[in-house]
Amino acid sequence: MAVLLLLCAPALLLPALTAVQGHEFTLYRMQQYNLQQQKHGCRGALVVAEARTVEERVLTRRCVVMRLADFTLDRYQDALRHNAASVLILVPQNISSVPQDVIQRFMVSEAEVVMNDTLMPVYAAMEEEELLSMYEEMKAASLALQSSSPLQVLSSMVTANGFQIFVGSDIPIKPISDTAFITLEGVLFGTGEDLPTVVITAHYDSFGIAPWLSYGADSNASGVAVLLELVRLFHRLYSDAHSQARYNILFSLTGGGKYNYQGTKRWIEENLDHTESSLLHENVAFVLCLDTLANGEGLYLHVSRPPKPGTIQHAFIQELDQVISSRFPSVKFGIVHKKINLGERALSWEHERYGMRRIPAFTLSHLEDPRSGLRGSILDTVTQTDMKKLRRNAVIIAESMARFMYNLTKKGSPKELPVFRGHMEGLCLCPLQEVQESRLSSLMSYLSSVPRASQLLDREPSLQLLISTLEHEFSQYLQHVQRHVFRTDRRDPEVVFFDQMKQTMMMHRVKPAVFDLFLGACIAAYLGVVYYAIQNLGHIYMKITKMAINPKQQ
Repeated sequence: MAVLLLLCAPALLLPALTAVQGHEFTLYRMQQYNLQQQKHGCRGALVVAEARTVEERVLTRRCVVMRLADFTLDRYQDALRHNAASVLILVPQNISSVPQDVIQRFMVSEAEVVMNDTLMPVYAAMEEEELLSMYEEMKAASLALQSSSPLQVLSSMVTANGFQIFVGSDIPIKPISDTAFITLEGVLFGTGEDLPTVVITAHYDSFGIAPWLSYGADSNASGVAVLLELVRLFHRLYSDAHSQARYNILFSLTGGGKYNYQGTKRWIEENLDHTESSLLHENVAFVLCLDTLANGEGLYLHVSRPPKPGTIQHAFIQELDQVISSRFPSVKFGIVHKKINLGERALSWEHERYGMRRIPAFTLSHLEDPRSGLRGSILDTVTQTDMKKLRRNAVIIAESMARFMYNLTKKGSPKELPVFRGHMEGLCLCPLQEVQESRLSSLMSYLSSVPRASQLLDREPSLQLLISTLEHEFSQYLQHVQRHVFRTDRRDPEVVFFDQMKQTMMMHRVKPAVFDLFLGACIAAYLGVVYYAIQNLGHIYMKITKMAINPKQQ
């Protein structure tokens, strides 16, 4: 009987060793890039650790799992201080259900986290039912431990279940050696010779803590949508020989906007340094950059150098001010002056790229502060935008441009009279269409349906299709449409991206590490008992025999 008990004892531990099948989830790694040799983002990818929530007392060598509402800069830095193995952020499927204060807090933390570099892997994952269930189980266990006695904590550490996370492979992270920045351009030619050119531009790429989750609705799908609507409206005007203005209009969509406007820089260099004749070479009236236009109660014109009275640029600003004050008096309009600081690693706005080449330019945005977290967040989705405000801003820009190019104020046209509605008396024989909110909404939905991070351009077919669609849109309305593909200089690149931005996570239910120690101690004790029994088998047999023969004597 005793021998049978010794042989069967290991079976008592089998229920504790039973494994549960693992679950697979898709994770998106935090940005990793070098900008002018300055490192940003996380430089780690491999994770093998137990998962814990932020409520846990011990975070060392743990994967800290946080829901969006839990993620703050302080908690992230606390994970760094405690040498956590990694951080995993759970992002809701429906961003519209997230309170605005949570969104604003996350955006501020997100911007700060991405600007610095760390070896600790940081991942984001979309909330799924199974993942949320595991998270709630971990959180309940962590909260229960906080109110437990030391003995209960010790018992829980031995008997409770946990979750083991495995992410990554043995393949090291590698830099992407050949990154493309694509710029599209097209022209509407005015009537006459040696005409000045108005350039209207917007960058189409997005940014956020995780490239694969960066849809950039306000920043900057809104700028692209307004530009495409301006293309349609002014094509209607310029298609009639009687209503062509004495200005050329050059439209451009640029890439790499979130990385010091690399696409804009290369496009300017291509036109000024490597092309004998281009519209940028000649008489440029000004460059209007469109950025973040789908929200806000005001519009701000960001300039590097305030235009002087009597200049073309000042005349446009006057028209812009008059349109806003006469037709949209509730909209606050202001001019924000910020000099270009060549000592700063990051440019604030796209117009600064032109200003560095002495081309007059400014940026129109509903944001007053260029450091707003809204300009680079995975929470910048179409549900966070306002289509009526986007249309309002598109109307302001279209009306101001038309009044400026046709000199309507000096011709006595009432400033309250809309240009893009009905006929443009004396100029256009065809009825003009007004800004269409439905078209803007469709453009925003399409642009925001694809992650447009720069490092995905050569690797994501849906993004390549989007660029082709934009090119087709240009071809419908504009002349001399061109696609420029600029590759990074492999010898001395200004920006370097890295791979392994998308990973698969395996999550297994396991016993905690303390249980392994406890199990080891049990096995050692069991083997000790077996060894003692074997060494003293004769003596034990005689004792048991005597007890069986003469139980009273025992």
